[in-house]
Amino acid sequence: MVVWSSVLIFAGVIFGVWILLKLKEMRHKVTSIIIIFLLAFLYFSFSYVVNHSNVDLKSVSGIIDAINLYFSWLFSVFNNFKILTSNAIKMNWAGNFSR
Repeated sequence: MVVWSSVLIFAGVIFGVWILLKLKEMRHKVTSIIIIFLLAFLYFSFSYVVNHSNVDLKSVSGIIDAINLYFSWLFSVFNNFKILTSNAIKMNWAGNFSR
């Protein structure tokens, strides 16, 4: 029940941001879509990290621990993408032309 209420609140916030940006000017459509995807990524990734760890969000020290854990997780994800990209660049993509 708690998960659905947080998802509904999150959807309401995203919808509100989208409406505000949409009403401001029509040419900011791309900006509003980027902001919505960024907020969705931040929300769901933070929820994933906090749900899969033993973090108490009812205290200030627990919130600080959750933020430190989230940024540590986020930097490790970006580091993994960097390693994946560098390994893909180093591969021999020419193919095998032996006879």
